[in-house]
Amino acid sequence: MILVTGANGHLGRAIIHALLEKGVRPETIAGLVREKANAQDLQATGIELRVGDYDWYPTLVRAFQGIEQLIFVSGTDLSIRLEQHESVITAVKEVGVKQLVYTSFFDEHHVQDSPFGFVSSSVTATDVLIKESGIPYTLLKDNLYLELLPMLLGKQVLQAGIYLPAGAGKAAFVTLADIADAVATVVTQAGHLNKEYTISNTENVSFAQIASLLSEQTGTSIPYTSPSRTDYVATMVKSGLSNQLVSLISGLAEAIGVGEFYSSSTDLERLLGRKPVSAKLFLQRAYQNTTPFFNPLPIKSNIV
Repeated sequence: MILVTGANGHLGRAIIHALLEKGVRPETIAGLVREKANAQDLQATGIELRVGDYDWYPTLVRAFQGIEQLIFVSGTDLSIRLEQHESVITAVKEVGVKQLVYTSFFDEHHVQDSPFGFVSSSVTATDVLIKESGIPYTLLKDNLYLELLPMLLGKQVLQAGIYLPAGAGKAAFVTLADIADAVATVVTQAGHLNKEYTISNTENVSFAQIASLLSEQTGTSIPYTSPSRTDYVATMVKSGLSNQLVSLISGLAEAIGVGEFYSSSTDLERLLGRKPVSAKLFLQRAYQNTTPFFNPLPIKSNIV
C-alpha cells in the first residue's frame, strides 16, 4: 500500500493521479484527508481515503497501518509545521513504514538568513529529522512551483507589467505535475532508498525574461520593474493586500533576487525521462485566455 498525505491539496492530488497514470492499481493507493466529504472525486477513482490530522497523533498511527510506502507532503501552517512534521515522522516509525518519500525544499545554496527562511526553514529541518529517524527515505528537493507565478505577477500583469523586488535573480521553476511525476517514479521503481534528488527545471528564468515571454505571447510590451523590498511592501499594503500576503511575496521575490533558487544541476529530467515543462509553455497555457488558470496560496501563517 502507498499512502499520500495532503491528498486534498494541489500536490497531493497531482501525485495520486501520477501514480494512477503509471498503472498503480487504485486499491493499493490511500489518500490521507481530514474529511472524506471534501475528497469524493478522489474516492471515485477507486483509491482508499483515510482520515488523519497532522495535529492529532493517534489518527496518524491509525491511518498509517498497513502502509509500506508513504509520500509525505508538507503541512501548510507555518506556525506549527515542524511540530506537525515531527508527529508524522514518529508515527511513520512506530508503524514500520518501509519507505518515506518527502517532498522537501530546494536548498542547493544553503542561504543563511534567507529572506524566505520563515517558510523554508521548517522543511529543511524536517529533512534532518527524517535522516535521524532511521526510516528508509527518499528526499525530493523541489524548486519553486511554476503555478506560483500568477500570484507573484498579480492579476493586472498584462495591463500593468511585473512589479517585484527580485532584481535580476533567476529560478528553475517546475510544474506540480512534473514534481508529481518524479515522486511517482521513485515510488514505483527500485533503487531510490536513502537518496536525495534535486527537482529543478533544466532552465533558470528571471522576471525580465518572463516579462519578455509574456510580451511575445500577447503582442504587447509588458515591463518589469524591480523596486526595493521596502518600496514594494509599502506600495502593496497601500493597494489593499494583506500584510501576510505581502510578506510572503516580498520574501520569496527577494530570495529569488539573491539567487537562492538558481539551480546549477537537476535530477528531474532523468527521473522523468523527458524535458520538464518550460516556463514558456506554462505561461502560454496559463495566459492563453488572458486569465491565469491557477493561483494557489497553499500556506497559512501568523506572519504580520
